Amino acid sequence: MSSPEPGTSWVDPGRGRGAPRRSSKRIRFEGRLLGHALLVATPGLIAAGLLIGWDTLPPTGEGILLATAGLLTLVLALRLRRAVVYPLQVMANLLEALREGDYSFRARRAGPGDALGEVLLEINRLAESLKQERLHAVEATALLDRVMREIDVAIFAFDGEERLRLVNRAGERLLARERRDALDRDAAELGLAPFLAGESGRTVEHQFPGGSGRWGVRRSRFREEGRTHHLLVIADLSRPLREEERQAWQRLIRVLGHELRNSLTPIKSMAGTLERLLARSPRPDDWEEDAARALDVIAARADALSRFVAGYSRLARLPAPRRQPTEIGPLIRRVVELEDRLEVRVEEGPEVTAKIDPVQVEQLLINLVQNGVEAVLEEGGGEVVVRWEASAPRGLVVVVLDDGPGVSNPENLFVPFFTTKEGGSGIGLVLGRQIAEAHGGTLQLENREKEGARAAVTLPLGKE
Repeated sequence: MSSPEPGTSWVDPGRGRGAPRRSSKRIRFEGRLLGHALLVATPGLIAAGLLIGWDTLPPTGEGILLATAGLLTLVLALRLRRAVVYPLQVMANLLEALREGDYSFRARRAGPGDALGEVLLEINRLAESLKQERLHAVEATALLDRVMREIDVAIFAFDGEERLRLVNRAGERLLARERRDALDRDAAELGLAPFLAGESGRTVEHQFPGGSGRWGVRRSRFREEGRTHHLLVIADLSRPLREEERQAWQRLIRVLGHELRNSLTPIKSMAGTLERLLARSPRPDDWEEDAARALDVIAARADALSRFVAGYSRLARLPAPRRQPTEIGPLIRRVVELEDRLEVRVEEGPEVTAKIDPVQVEQLLINLVQNGVEAVLEEGGGEVVVRWEASAPRGLVVVVLDDGPGVSNPENLFVPFFTTKEGGSGIGLVLGRQIAEAHGGTLQLENREKEGARAAVTLPLGKE
């Protein structure tokens, strides 16, 4: 049976767990080690005594020899005791230092190939590992504390009795209390008890000592030292919502202004044409046909613009496409006829019908054609070409090519309100991509190999 640990008593293995224990006075490990060493030397001393003869008194020289042997045995036993006990004391000191959190101590003569050295080596490795883990924990805690202090969201931690244990700066501002005055106070006293109950992840209207408005409330639970704690996060939604609302209105006004200009420009051009036509004397023989065609264009654009603006007014966003079978060839030709600053060449494609919203797609193509014409006019020469093709797997592809200077900043093409044109709003391409994506398609704009730019709209045919 092995010796019990300090402070325990011997337990009879044959007894049950509830059997009484027999107490025994504990002999220290050092004493036991010395006793075992002396017991190992006892047979040698007995044998030496027998050789000398123990029935008669030994001569003086033999007695001195026997005493010297006994003394030497005692000295060696003490040395053996020290050789065993000292490393154990070193290991005890190292383990005590680790328990106290001091990882700076290291054992000497620790290395492989030696039983005791390997034990000391593993203790040194354990100390280094614990040192690194504590360093990482300290750095992580410092980072978390910095984030907690700087984040603009109120964070509170309550224990199981709903007493405040942690609060960051935003929480102090929300409560209008300093940390030392708020800690260890009850949630009801701080006015936060209603937020520790009910649904998590909700938006509420509430007035705190440090501010009022709309707040996003989230709560969760965590355990520390085996006890349940509550984490409460309160975020101010008023300012972000007001900023989003302001940006939404600005975006809506810019989009409407952009589309109004794009539609009113051709209407004004057609009205001027009619005015010049009516002022001529005598009038051409086909003036009535020209006037009727111009009035049809004006009426169509005015009607489309009215529906487009009405959709924005109702929803404050791009209306969902109203899909209907639409012949692509006539739609593209109508778009080209609206441009009077430069003759746009149309490369006829297949006669195909796609299920699209003709108003939105027409507006998209108007923007692309106008961009191409403005690029060519800026360059001082060249042409704009529109062509289309259709295939079952790819769908409808409408391409607008221009001989302008090309795209100077392709990374920002679809960034809202970014524009390289003087007086531009940066809305046309963004709106065009929204229209294409609402139809399940894409809009791409890239530089051509030699000069100019290529805009490609891909739309599903949608012939279901």
